[in-house]
Parts: sequence; structure tokens; C-alpha cells
Amino acid sequence: MTLPIARATIHAHRGDARVTLTHEQRFLRRKVLTTDAGEAFLADLPETAALDHGDAFVLDDGRLVEVVAAPEPLYEIAGDLARLAWHLGNRHTPCQIEEGRLLIARDHVLGEMIRRLGGRIREVVEPFAPEGGAYGHGRTHGHSH
Repeated sequence: MTLPIARATIHAHRGDARVTLTHEQRFLRRKVLTTDAGEAFLADLPETAALDHGDAFVLDDGRLVEVVAAPEPLYEIAGDLARLAWHLGNRHTPCQIEEGRLLIARDHVLGEMIRRLGGRIREVVEPFAPEGGAYGHGRTHGHSH
């Protein structure tokens, strides 16, 4: 016998349960997800959303499932950050911008470009929260923005 699966909406609040998702997994509209404790639920949002660490899904029964940003393999970039960020942005690469460093998903081609431009790279494993699109919240894809 199959039990009905709970549906969810989004709420910004600490949850009763947690779901750990990568940067790509946090971009969704309708998808069955599984909490860290193994409970499945349906994320069924009115439109595609880019979820942030700390957002929460509200289940039909009122429980909250907190979104946790999963640690991911990243490049930590140091050097002339303005110049390096320009080159990464020119390639539409998601980039987390912090004081004194940039973070991008590991990609050997981009890593070689950064090194050729004089940047220094260190491999790290951390949650990834890149900047949203320039014309509002969320992500940009390609040149159609």
C-alpha cells in the first residue's frame, strides 16, 4: 500500500527537518525531494525558484523542511579579483563573490584560464551560493537575460 506523498511550498524559517541540496539541486519547480532523515516530499512551486540556504518548504501538515546548502567541490580564487570576475562573468559562470576571494565550481578549463590570467586557485569543499542574476533574483542562463 502506497501512502500519499506530502506536498510543499517555500517559507523562510528554520525547519522541523532538513533537505541538503547542491547549488544545481536548489534550482527547481516541481520535484520529489528526500529529507536528510529519508522522508520523501513533493516540492510543487508555482514557478521555478532558486532556493537559498535557510529557506524552508512548508508541508501540507504544517511541518517545515529547511533547505541546507550542500558542500561542493569548488575552486577558491585569489588574485586580481575584479579582472578575474570579469572574465568569469564573460563566460556566464556562476560565481560566489566574497571579500578577498571568488568561488566557482571546479572546471579544469576555467581553472587553466584563471591560472593563465595570474590567479591563484585552491581546491575547497564548501556550500556554494553564487550571485543571482543582474536583473533581479535567481539565476541567469545564456544571453537571453
